[in-house]
Amino acid sequence: MRRGFLPLVLMTALIVALGAYADVHSSVFLSKSNLNSLLLQSMPLVIVSFGQAVALLVGGFDVSVAALMTMCVVVASFTLTPSTTGLAIVPGVLAVVGVGVGAGACNAFLIRVLQLPSIVATLGTLSVLEGLSLLLRGYPQGPINTNVTGKLVTSVGFVPVAFVGVVILAALADGWLYRSRPGLALRGVGLDARSSRRLGMPTSLVVILAFVVCSLMAAFAGFYLAAEVQVGSPIIGNQALESIAAAVLGGASLAGGKGSFVGTLLAAFFLTEIDNVLPLFQEPAEYADMTIGVLILLALVLYQAPELVERLRSLRRRVGNTPALQGETQA
Repeated sequence: MRRGFLPLVLMTALIVALGAYADVHSSVFLSKSNLNSLLLQSMPLVIVSFGQAVALLVGGFDVSVAALMTMCVVVASFTLTPSTTGLAIVPGVLAVVGVGVGAGACNAFLIRVLQLPSIVATLGTLSVLEGLSLLLRGYPQGPINTNVTGKLVTSVGFVPVAFVGVVILAALADGWLYRSRPGLALRGVGLDARSSRRLGMPTSLVVILAFVVCSLMAAFAGFYLAAEVQVGSPIIGNQALESIAAAVLGGASLAGGKGSFVGTLLAAFFLTEIDNVLPLFQEPAEYADMTIGVLILLALVLYQAPELVERLRSLRRRVGNTPALQGETQA
């Protein structure tokens, strides 16, 4: 149980420490406008990281999410134009959501039916989506309806209403993951798919739904990316590796079966905080990439050290029990 809280404690400590350091060196950091900007800036990464956490729970991951978010922004520039009003907005929103569902279904088919590794399948989807985005919009053009995007960024004080919503969603999702039978099935498939199948769990359906949900969350994140750029740009969206980093830093295991949506939320916010702080100190953006890489390695060591030690002990026991070594010992 204590190991499960480690990611939450570590991410909270890093958020507070970085915030305190930034406040000491820049009075701008804790201003209402910057805090509002920080919370809104974190929304795309937080939402897409939730989906990535679901994929990691079943033992896979999706590198196509950033390209899917870009594709959703491009589609929104056609279906949610400034002239789109009233009930006509609904089909436009459904078109963007449909892109997410379609991409997720394609990934699930490639992974579960054709038995392709998730990295291979989603790399293929990534290339297709990038090509389609450039085909539809060769350069940033096509304004997106500001009435729609404006509602997404509604705030009370400096706190966006949507950010409060994702905090509640993360808490409810963690409760569902660890206290419900479907949540147990999701974790069980990631831990040991063969045993889960023997226990009667619908492993194929769980994996399929996991990748559909991952893409669907990327589509929702695309709405917030559209609110940021407000134009159909085919050259945005770089959250693929960051979403995996957020899920891992939040407590997810690359081997599957473990994760936390609250931890993912905290990690995604921390990664966004790094991007927000660096310009205040006039530091190059490359520092953020190096910091994220170091943090991922640190997380892997801290979170998975007990498993690594146990594997080494198990390997020693197996080697020590081999007949050849036993004969040599007796001799």
